[in-house]
Amino acid sequence: MAFILIIASLVFLWIVSLCKVLLLPRIPFANHFTHNNGNASFFVSPQFLLFLISLVFSGRAFRKRNALLVIAHPDDESMFFTPTINFLTSKGHNVQILCLSIGDADGKGNIRKQELFQACVALKVPMQQVKIVNHPDLQDGFGKVWSHNLLAKIIEEEITRCCIDMIITFDSHGVSGHCNHRDVHYGVCKLLHDTLQRDIEVWELVSTNILRKYSGPVDIWLSIFLAMLHTNGTMQCLVNEHSRRSVIAMAQHSSQWVWFRKLFVALSSYTYMNTLRKV
Repeated sequence: MAFILIIASLVFLWIVSLCKVLLLPRIPFANHFTHNNGNASFFVSPQFLLFLISLVFSGRAFRKRNALLVIAHPDDESMFFTPTINFLTSKGHNVQILCLSIGDADGKGNIRKQELFQACVALKVPMQQVKIVNHPDLQDGFGKVWSHNLLAKIIEEEITRCCIDMIITFDSHGVSGHCNHRDVHYGVCKLLHDTLQRDIEVWELVSTNILRKYSGPVDIWLSIFLAMLHTNGTMQCLVNEHSRRSVIAMAQHSSQWVWFRKLFVALSSYTYMNTLRKV
């Protein structure tokens, strides 16, 4: 009887959390980390809303950002970053995606390139704003060491080409611990260290422990709480405004759409929200 009660409680918590995710974008507390310097608080008071409205009419509140999402493989954008992509596109910002390999570990690189373009269409990112790198020194696979200097050079070229003022990428653990994910993070850090580009904001996707990672929408409670603790705006919780798009986008990666990835998309907290930390 106790076991049944525990299971029922978990199911109830899951449903309540999912409802929270679905309703959160429709109620008046949303993230505004793309406004001004990204230091707005998570909860928006009525007074602050009026302040925002006055700034909008004065033309100072909203600034269209040119955001560059830097990933390692085709499907990273759908598995991990859809809440961020959906948030930015829904607010009218320009999202550029730089994928640093074609994901050719299994010899399906050319197929995976096309799948990435299809997934980006589902995510409302125009194909011309997606760049895929196929460099001989940046090949997909565990144990493949990527040069941080080379990564920094490629990313810098993309920043210049697209007038980027915001970068979003993995943190030092890379969500799954994949060495390519981690190298992408260190490549971005190398770029910041060498060029000292103070006018570009860099945000990293926070890696969580295995319990949080596979808690689905339940993780929203802790994510919101942790974001609230950072009142200076250095950590933001972005709720996925279109959770269904995560499934649709990942399904475009048909060569990777096997049972365990289907399970991952359903159970992963990264389907429902992203916690970003300012570097």
